[in-house]
Amino acid sequence: MQDIILGAHRIGTGRAPFIIAEMSGNHGQSLSRALEIVDAAAAAGCQGLKIQTSTPDMLTLDSREPDFVVRGANSDWEGQSLYELYTTNHTPFDWHAPIFERAAAHGMVGFSSPFSVEAIDFLETLNCPAYKIASFENNWPDLIRRAARTGKPVIISTGMADLADLERMVRIVRQEGNEQVVLLKCTSTYPALPHNTNLRTIPHLRDMFNCHVGLSDHTLGTGVGVAATVLGATVIEKHLTIRRSDGGPDSSFSMEPDEMRRLVEECRQAQQALGSVFYGPTAAEQKSLGFRRSIYVVQDIAAGEVLTEENVRVIRPGHGLAPHHLPEVLGRPVRQALRRGTALTWDVL
Repeated sequence: MQDIILGAHRIGTGRAPFIIAEMSGNHGQSLSRALEIVDAAAAAGCQGLKIQTSTPDMLTLDSREPDFVVRGANSDWEGQSLYELYTTNHTPFDWHAPIFERAAAHGMVGFSSPFSVEAIDFLETLNCPAYKIASFENNWPDLIRRAARTGKPVIISTGMADLADLERMVRIVRQEGNEQVVLLKCTSTYPALPHNTNLRTIPHLRDMFNCHVGLSDHTLGTGVGVAATVLGATVIEKHLTIRRSDGGPDSSFSMEPDEMRRLVEECRQAQQALGSVFYGPTAAEQKSLGFRRSIYVVQDIAAGEVLTEENVRVIRPGHGLAPHHLPEVLGRPVRQALRRGTALTWDVL
């Protein structure tokens, strides 16, 4: 499984996860706020900044028939028509270039989730470096195929997909000669709850499809992202807003900048902490060996005198014989006089 290169960053096993800040509709239809989110993502240490490329007409009909009204998905969306929701959530096309440019100025990779084939055609004019297929779009072969044909990395959220769906989407990408596929374990509820997240799926997905696997996370807090890192996630995506209190369609399950900064730091620490299988003192622990217990002379002993539980003890520091040798040395004479506080060693017996 080869690393995937995005700008100056690499997605790969044994590396800290590539962390994506998802802007979604948290810009509140303000370009200045959108750019503020880009700046906040960079300050938090994110490597990727993702937006969404759509129009309401790409997604649905302008209708308030019952099928087109949101019920029970998220309290912020309740009662809106799909068309109304996607109107407030969409990112104007003429904002894409300045958002991507701002991300690039910070050394981040700016890219998008397209919601139609036409959206990919538009993003190609901006040389978008990767494509993210959203969970609600992962059952649309034409969209996945068009993204794969660009030859760029295709990141797919797995929300609601069963194994047959997953096999189909990965096969579509690879049939186009594109091996740069990343599957993001995702629970498509907003917000998601930890007990519905099923992170053990991450290594299983990697083994089944031999591709990089990560997490698109809608839970609150950092714990789920850190746990995903330990299970091998190479990409983690979280929504970012400046302040949840500002409201918006995705604000309730978005991170604030300080939370995103903690996520980046804690995921990096988690990846570093994995290390390798290792036993015994590390190089950093060598100085700590002196604080272990060992066998010491605790009374002055004359040459030829026998060692007893009264004149030797297991105490700190750790410069003498290891404690498990105590039964072997008791009852044995010493060849020289030993002063109280002497570390017991084999050569004096």
